[in-house]
Amino acid sequence: MLHARIIEALEGLYQDRLAEQVERLAHHALRGEIWDKAVAYCQQAGTRAMARSAYREAVVSFEQALGALERLPERRDRLAQAIDLRFDLRTALRPLDEQARIFNHLCAAEALAERLGDDQRLGRIAGYLYVYFVVMGEYDRAMAAGQRALVLATSSGGFDVQVIAQTYLSQAYYAVGDFRQALDIARQTMALLTDERRSAHFGLIILPAITARGYGTGCLAERGDFIEGSSSGEDAVRLAEAAEHPLSIATALMFLGLLYHRQGDVHKAIPGLERALVLTQTINLPIILPLTASSLGAAYALAGRVAEALPLLEQTMKRVATGSRVTFHELVLTELSEALLLVGRVDEASALAGGLLELSRTHTGRGYQAHAYRLLGEVAKHREPPDSDQATAHYRQALALAEKLGMRPLQAHCHLGLGTLYARTGQRQQAHAELSAAIDLYRAMDMTFWLPQAEAMLAQAVE
Repeated sequence: MLHARIIEALEGLYQDRLAEQVERLAHHALRGEIWDKAVAYCQQAGTRAMARSAYREAVVSFEQALGALERLPERRDRLAQAIDLRFDLRTALRPLDEQARIFNHLCAAEALAERLGDDQRLGRIAGYLYVYFVVMGEYDRAMAAGQRALVLATSSGGFDVQVIAQTYLSQAYYAVGDFRQALDIARQTMALLTDERRSAHFGLIILPAITARGYGTGCLAERGDFIEGSSSGEDAVRLAEAAEHPLSIATALMFLGLLYHRQGDVHKAIPGLERALVLTQTINLPIILPLTASSLGAAYALAGRVAEALPLLEQTMKRVATGSRVTFHELVLTELSEALLLVGRVDEASALAGGLLELSRTHTGRGYQAHAYRLLGEVAKHREPPDSDQATAHYRQALALAEKLGMRPLQAHCHLGLGTLYARTGQRQQAHAELSAAIDLYRAMDMTFWLPQAEAMLAQAVE
């Protein structure tokens, strides 16, 4: 009774500013067992916590709201509210990388939505399950869930369901290395999200307008379209900063930093990746920490800053060594293996590249398979003594895939690797052809970091 009277007093005193008191109101509603108000105030408290990126606090509030809802008599509108609270929980758990809890809540929500025959909510659930399966590496189940999400989006006419489905489709194609498909869908999503829709969340933890630009930036980096990619990436950073959303800012900075790293512009890559890492650590965002740390470590290694690279590489390797998957798992393995080669840890790079190759063979996209073959070529080249035959075979496999997939930076690196091998073994004609091809590609894409090495090898080959 006392808690109920406190609620009445607070509601009277702050009737025009109730939002400022929701945490206190939620506390007293729970203690007073006023379940309908407990549901409302706990949900509002969770939403406020989400807005300031306090995700663990948000999870507690949403779970309290769900517990209070279960104390009320069952009605259709309350079943729908139970689904929506599980959506809120999924959103809060995602940055914390709590995959098992996410899956349990989605399964419970799906059972309720089936009971209600609610296609719009079923479509959102399918989209959420889609990204869960992608993160867990269950790509067949992911594609099935993604297709179901698109079908339900069409049948329900829900714009938010369509945005969610397309956002996750783009993520899945990017995660498995199908960069053309990922880019096409990212562009479709960007076309949908104009004006005020660019700052809308649509129930997702990262603004879809930022996500679409981020994946687009990553795909353009793989294709060597660095001018368009940098424009897209910088636009994503501006939008995220305008929204003042830390996770969106960190994500946008991460993809832009990855693009500059791919181009070899470490002076631009490192500051953005450093800022992204600080953000992920400050607000505890384990979901993107492995990729941010591995990309920054690789950029440091490329810049010759080995002492700064090693702690980041060690940290990420420990996370990968647990056997559990991380978000963009294959991309993290690519970045790690590349960086380890640069710091001279060939055996560890070899193990990661071999694991990447095995994983990539299960994908519909083959982009990371191309990366894996190129990295294995680098491993064979760095052996003492170098295994030239194996290195050549791996480079050729990588080059064939890269040409087919339009991955021009990877093509350039393969030509450089082959040209270096041929120059060392006295095969001048082959060395000249490969190194000239590498130089032409590097110049065309303004990848000037590798030009001095390629030009020096070419001069040596023609002497």
